[in-house]
Amino acid sequence: MLPSPAETRASLILRLPDAADAAAWDELVAIYAPLVYRLAVGKGMQHSDADDLVQEVFTAIARSVADWLERPDRGSFRAWLLRIARNAAVNHLTRRTTRTMGTGGEEAADMLAELPAIESAVSSQFDLEYRREVFRWAADQVRDAVHESTWLAFQLTHIEGHSVADAAMQLDVSIGTIYVSRSRVMSRLQELVKQSEVQ
Repeated sequence: MLPSPAETRASLILRLPDAADAAAWDELVAIYAPLVYRLAVGKGMQHSDADDLVQEVFTAIARSVADWLERPDRGSFRAWLLRIARNAAVNHLTRRTTRTMGTGGEEAADMLAELPAIESAVSSQFDLEYRREVFRWAADQVRDAVHESTWLAFQLTHIEGHSVADAAMQLDVSIGTIYVSRSRVMSRLQELVKQSEVQ
């Protein structure tokens, strides 16, 4: 049985101040590190720079999560992580553009004027990557928790785009079984996705 979404997510976040809690940090990194990395690469960073950005983001989280948890106005964890990732990405892009410009001048001023647009694009891309990564994470969890044929019914119809009838024929089950299997997987996926959005 899957744990309660609110209970699981809140307990994960409350465990983060304990740097020795490897399980909590592993789960956090499994969800967020790939999306921060893809966001960085998508914004034109080289792979080594993207790795550095991921490291910078998680170092900042580790350093300040205890203080963030004590704030009464803290908002959601996801928004806080996004702000850290966005700031780190903008700082990196700013350092890169000012480094290449040398003395600055009008061209440097134009690039700095574009930063709000860059920040907005980073935020939108982060949200998209977040949704993709949460789906990947939830799919891995559900795939391991259900029978293989149940997962295949979902994969064939929802991911690969086969018709229900085609999936039933491929799996040698009834059409009703495909619908029930899909429903079970969707229900578990939705529960895990909600769990990831609680904080």
